[in-house]
Amino acid sequence: MNNLWNALTRRKTDDVIECESKLARVLNVFDLTALGVGSTLGLGVYVLAGAVAYDKAGPAVTLSFFIAAVASAFAGICYAEFAARVPKAGSAYVYSYVTVGEFVAFTIGWNLILEYVIGTASVASGLSGYFDSLLGKKMSNALGSALPINVSFLGAYPDFLAFAMVLLLTALLAFGVKESSFLNNIFTSVNLITICIVLIAGSINADPNNWFIPVDKVPEGFGKGGFMPYGFAGVMAGAAKCFYGFVGFDCIATTGEEAINPKRNIPLAIVISLIIIFLSYFGVSTVLTMMLPYYDQDPNAPFPTAFESINWNTVKWIVTLGAVFALCTSLLGAMFPLPRVLYAMANDGIIFKKLSVVNNRTQTPLIATIVSGIFASIMALIFDLNQLIDMMSIGTLLAYTIVAICVLVLRYEDDLKAESDEIVLVTASTIFRQLFNFNSYRRPNILSSSITKVSIVLFAVVCIVWCSLDKVYDFGSMPSIVSLSALTVILILIMIIIAMQPISTIELTFKVPLVPVIPCLSVFANLYLMFQLDVFTWIRFLIWIALGYMAYFMYGIWHSTQIQRNRNHIEAAMKLQHQYTNHAFESDAKTNEFNKNNVIEKI
Repeated sequence: MNNLWNALTRRKTDDVIECESKLARVLNVFDLTALGVGSTLGLGVYVLAGAVAYDKAGPAVTLSFFIAAVASAFAGICYAEFAARVPKAGSAYVYSYVTVGEFVAFTIGWNLILEYVIGTASVASGLSGYFDSLLGKKMSNALGSALPINVSFLGAYPDFLAFAMVLLLTALLAFGVKESSFLNNIFTSVNLITICIVLIAGSINADPNNWFIPVDKVPEGFGKGGFMPYGFAGVMAGAAKCFYGFVGFDCIATTGEEAINPKRNIPLAIVISLIIIFLSYFGVSTVLTMMLPYYDQDPNAPFPTAFESINWNTVKWIVTLGAVFALCTSLLGAMFPLPRVLYAMANDGIIFKKLSVVNNRTQTPLIATIVSGIFASIMALIFDLNQLIDMMSIGTLLAYTIVAICVLVLRYEDDLKAESDEIVLVTASTIFRQLFNFNSYRRPNILSSSITKVSIVLFAVVCIVWCSLDKVYDFGSMPSIVSLSALTVILILIMIIIAMQPISTIELTFKVPLVPVIPCLSVFANLYLMFQLDVFTWIRFLIWIALGYMAYFMYGIWHSTQIQRNRNHIEAAMKLQHQYTNHAFESDAKTNEFNKNNVIEKI
């Protein structure tokens, strides 16, 4: 059991993190920001805003996007600090490998694979559906009648357009990262110009009365009218859906080995891209719901429908063309991180080693790119991805939660250098006093670090209980108010205990402000949004996790390259100790001979 625990918690070492990368460093701040914006501003702007407004939140979709943006911002700030600490490819996978251990790292990496595969397939399907809506459903009707798929959990027909688009993108990414980044920059620029056109044209035709439609004018089945026709529950359900629209900025963090000056440029690009993304979503959802009543929105192609309803056909086709470019760049951004995560995991030996081979000519992980492209294209071809989007969100939210926890662990990590200055006596009295740092320790030590880790675990457990009770009780009822208030007080007390512990003094180019408040809020927000997803999403997610753990315990745990690295470190340490012992013995012998000669001379 001890050996198993050591295997599950073995961590990457500094010499591995600092080793020279095989990938080409060609991406600057503009490239990274364009990658984050391009991968995110796709379905969220051109499809998701109308879909959530239609049957989830109504005009309050703006609040849903705001809540999702806050959760994403907390996660983005935590990602930025990790990028400053560990500039390596692999995103949250590598971050958790360095700080928590191999088992948690594999869990995160497996979830990221799920996120990017489904993300790629869903964007391809969304783009295909967008074309289909513009063609008057001709493509879906023809394929549905000619090649129907009569399986409940698959799509109604094989989506050959989505399949072909993913394969084409795979070939582009395999050709080279700089070439695909250049094309991404062009598409992202067109996307932002299109959004500006939407905001200007939509503002001219906006009618604020569409936010306050009386209940007697609302068609049956579309809520109670007004700003929140589906109530607060609808806003939160919409926020869980809207979170999908913010998935993608974390692909910036996967470029740690291809970014120029990653410790500075990656955090900067994450912050800039999140600001641009939020302003775009908030503005677009505002003008969209003011242009057209929420119950008249088209869930598949809302903007062409909205501009067609006011007879602005020229703007309709401009926006349509821009939307196609935007969905293309979103497809590129969704696909871009997947081979990098596979490359990082394969390079560590916890999945098949062949996936880590970097092609000499293209300087990209070619095999990983091809495998991930084939996997995603098959998903886009045969699966109905409406429910799988929720599955993608749950995996991403778990990854964001682990990142926030790792930030807290690192900030309050035991500083070994402090041992020479401060002697820590671990007794019941010192533990109790250290809860509020009455021991006045200046730097993290074994005691303060352990208290922090236990507090973090308790905080996560209480958050889970809070979210569970919130689902059980009716919102606003007396049992709900009493129990949730008591748990909120406990959460605040735990945050105070964490805040009182001494913080590591390591200098970084970027640090999360207001620690531990922001990481703790990130953990709470992510868990809350996870609990908004339905039980079938949790079942599919647990099945995917079970498959991953089978692969890890049958292959990864035995082939991890960290095993040999640890052996090398032990051998090096033993060799160094042996040299030191020999040197000390020779030094003592020389000293004794010197003293003997001095005595003889005196005699």
